[in-house]
Amino acid sequence: MRIGILGDIHANLEALTAVVAAMRNDGVDTWVQVGDIVGYGPEPSACIDLVRELGCLTCLGNHDAAALGLLDIAYFNNFARQAMVWTRAHLRASDFEFLRNLPLVIQRDEFTVVHGSLHLPEQYGYVISSVEAREALDQQQTRLCFVGHSHAPAVYMRRTPNATELVVCPQSEIEISYRDHERVLVNVGSVGQPRDEDPRAAYGLVDTEQQIVHVRRVPYDIAAVQAKIRSVGLPDVLANRLSLGV
Repeated sequence: MRIGILGDIHANLEALTAVVAAMRNDGVDTWVQVGDIVGYGPEPSACIDLVRELGCLTCLGNHDAAALGLLDIAYFNNFARQAMVWTRAHLRASDFEFLRNLPLVIQRDEFTVVHGSLHLPEQYGYVISSVEAREALDQQQTRLCFVGHSHAPAVYMRRTPNATELVVCPQSEIEISYRDHERVLVNVGSVGQPRDEDPRAAYGLVDTEQQIVHVRRVPYDIAAVQAKIRSVGLPDVLANRLSLGV
């Protein structure tokens, strides 16, 4: 099975369509999306439509929850808060219904999907180091788990249940075998707003037969989405950061 994993999209349709085209060429069998379809970007409804069309197994991200009023945006930074107010005003009734039905955690025989961490998933904690990865791996019931939220790709692998040391691979692009490891936590980065100083869109691909994890990058038309961000009146900083990957 080839599992294609979409990271945080954040209403960036240009990045999403570029990534989906690449993933179709990869021959994806199962589509997964780790939450945060909306927020920051200018085309939330179009991105929701494409995720639905793909039949993605999708979990609830913190920005998705905020759009529903389930999360207090007072804790967001000023730009994220402005973007969320705009997003709420531009979502359709069908968009709210779709987001409302997304679970916090998805578990299948082979893998689990959560936005932040399996350690208190409702608190949307970040997995950004071995410390948080160990907490998450201790809660993980399947061999594979896919997360996003930090917008920075990384793979954390544990060889045995009692192992204190993890194999950690925090890179912009990744190809690594997970053979002989009993738990694997994959942060697939972000489709629509990378923050690892690589502005290209990121996505994950896992081949369960070969037991290989990939994080791949795809260039997309950043200028086009920047123009859309500015044209709808979203904060200019949200356009500028896309060129920098921060």
